[in-house]
Amino acid sequence: MTRRPYIVGNWKMHGTRAMLSEARAIDRAAQRHMKVEVALAPPFTLIHPIHREAEQISVGAQDCHHADGGAFTGDISAAMVADAGAKFVILGHSERRQGHGESDALVRAKATAALGAGLRIIMCCGESAQTRDSGKAVAFVKKQLKASLPAPADAPADIAERITVAYEPIWAIGTGNAATTDDIAEMHSVIRKLLVSLYGAEQGGDVRILYGGSVKPENAAEIFAVPDVGGALVGGASLTADSFMGIVLAAGEPSDH
Repeated sequence: MTRRPYIVGNWKMHGTRAMLSEARAIDRAAQRHMKVEVALAPPFTLIHPIHREAEQISVGAQDCHHADGGAFTGDISAAMVADAGAKFVILGHSERRQGHGESDALVRAKATAALGAGLRIIMCCGESAQTRDSGKAVAFVKKQLKASLPAPADAPADIAERITVAYEPIWAIGTGNAATTDDIAEMHSVIRKLLVSLYGAEQGGDVRILYGGSVKPENAAEIFAVPDVGGALVGGASLTADSFMGIVLAAGEPSDH
C-alpha cells in the first residue's frame, strides 16, 4: 500500500502561546495539501491549545513516561498526553538518549506505555559522528532500533498504522549538514529489512520511515526522492509556517512519490 508522506514538526523546547499563530497557519495550509499527512509535536504546554484549534494536522508529544502514574515529579504519562489531545509521541530522540541517559530498554518501555494508551509512536534512531567514522553505523542503528521497538509478540496488530520510524543521524541534527542521499538510502534500506524481519513483509514493509537531520525546503525534494523515505521529522525548519510548508510542498510533489 502506498501511504501518504508524513511530515512531522518537532518544536523541541520552543514555543509559548505566542506561537499559536504559526500552528494555525500550518494547519490552514495543510488543508490545501491533502496528499501529505502533517503533524506537530509542540512542548507539553501547547498540546491542548493547538489540538483545540487544529482542523487538519494531528498534534503529538515529544516524550512520555513509561509508568501509568505515580511519584514522578515533573513527568507526564502517556495517558496524560493522550488526554491533552495528543495522537502520537516521539520516543528515543537522541537528545533524550544523550541528555537524559535514556537506554534502549527505557525507550521500549515508553513505547509499550504509549501504544497501550492508544497513541501512535515515532521511534527515533541514529548514530553519532564517531560511530559513523568507525564504520559501525549500520550495526549500531540495527541494534538500537531492535532493542527500542516493541518485540513482535508485544506489538499491536496494526503495526504500520501505529508505528513510524525516524532515522536521525546525530551528526546532522541542527548542524545544517544533512546526510548524503547515499547515506540515507543505505540506512533506510537497512531499517526496512529490519522491520520486515521483525513484523513480516506486509506490516514491516508498510511502516513509514522518516528522515530527520537538517531537512529544509531547499533539500527536501532530493531527500524525498530517496527510496524508502516516507517523510521527515523536522526540527528548526518547523518553527515557522513558511519554512515548514516548503517541506510539505516538496513531499507532495507527484514526481517524488
